[in-house]
Amino acid sequence: MQNQWLIRLASDSDYEHMARVHVDSWRTTYKGIVPDHFLAELSYETSEARWRRISEQSGPDYALLVAENKDGQIVGFANGGRERSGDTLYDGELYAIYLVESHQRQGIGRGLFQRIVRHLVETSRHSMLIWVLADNPACRFYESMGGVPIMEQAVEIGGKHLREIGYGWTDVRTTSDCCTI
Repeated sequence: MQNQWLIRLASDSDYEHMARVHVDSWRTTYKGIVPDHFLAELSYETSEARWRRISEQSGPDYALLVAENKDGQIVGFANGGRERSGDTLYDGELYAIYLVESHQRQGIGRGLFQRIVRHLVETSRHSMLIWVLADNPACRFYESMGGVPIMEQAVEIGGKHLREIGYGWTDVRTTSDCCTI
């Protein structure tokens, strides 16, 4: 255990807890960014089914990690694997990191990030991309981890047109502490 939290591979019994983290973090992080009605309609049951389906349909290049606090409660998770859009420069992708608000800014996100990077390196992926809503405060986190804004795309969430930024790392092996956790 490090800093009173543990990062480990997710198991089948984690999906219910991950769903709570997912929905609750969306409701706090994206309040005022995505429409309120969209956030209100998020459900734990739908999220749980989604994470279960994603995991069951994913191959060996996929990683789903959870972060537990000192009491064994899941307070965050991250997933990543091969880059999904067919980009020719980036072969890996950090799909998402989610943390409950009470456990943000404690190093857990950094730990999850580093473990996903390590997984990418172990599966012979050496560059990485992540898509982040432009108004997400986490953009600063990805920049602090060495991510460079390389492209943008439009996305619609709950009927609202938003902008996503693609952050890229051309060589994750040079990312600080990429493989030491």
